[in-house]
Amino acid sequence: MSTDDNPSESHGQALDHNRAAWDRKVHQRDRFARPAKDEDFRDPLTLVDRWGWLGGSVVGKRILCLGAGGGRQGPLYAAAGAIVTVVDISPAQLELDRQVAAERRLTLTTVEASMDDLSMLGTADFDVVIHPVSTCYVPDLRPVYAEVSRLLTDGGTYISQHKTPTSLQTDIRRSAGGYELIEPYYRRGPLPPVAGSRHREEGTLEYLHRWEELIGLMCRSGFVIEDLVEPLHAKDDAEADSFADRSRYVAPYVRIKARRVGQNAKQESRGAIWLPGS
Repeated sequence: MSTDDNPSESHGQALDHNRAAWDRKVHQRDRFARPAKDEDFRDPLTLVDRWGWLGGSVVGKRILCLGAGGGRQGPLYAAAGAIVTVVDISPAQLELDRQVAAERRLTLTTVEASMDDLSMLGTADFDVVIHPVSTCYVPDLRPVYAEVSRLLTDGGTYISQHKTPTSLQTDIRRSAGGYELIEPYYRRGPLPPVAGSRHREEGTLEYLHRWEELIGLMCRSGFVIEDLVEPLHAKDDAEADSFADRSRYVAPYVRIKARRVGQNAKQESRGAIWLPGS
């Protein structure tokens, strides 16, 4: 699929493709479509906030779990005491959240929507946005960050995780010299299909976002970055071509903590919440 000829049409096709792909993954019991287990609920916040970025408690916090269906993130934050809304493009993923919530008598709201159009949600309605790996499924990050910025209250926290651009460039098979870059950094359109990779999701359309987009656009959308980590998945004794071996050469993910800033000053002078471009 190309995004060059008709970006609007291609964008809609990409959303439809990925919605269907994730619905299939639910039916196939994919590793990212498996609900949280009983033991996960013993200390849910520690499990989902292993770096302690949320200050040890989310009780009463209004949390948006964005692109986070699948019966894990939303229910765990709800079990930790948060007021949770889960947004996902896949109705099958959201059904897993509703099933887990019903089984555990948790309250959460589910919304079927694309992460780049959240017009059904209110401005400054959330204290925290949790955004697991999913930005790779949209071709343009600008509307995503603009929507997150609009939805967060002044000083709100945005925690997101992304596939690194280098990982999406890199071959899944090891050569004599390591793992080679086989995709250009400056590219348009979705990445070629892949099979047998744990660093990408087979059957989905994925897009490479450069560091300028991942970090620069976030800053230009009203955020200050407070922390950044590369979750460690490497193992020295891992077999060649395995997830852990490839992760020795290329960090697969980056996790970012950012804070929404700027609303109060603008609000005092203009009587409205500041938004990017205003």
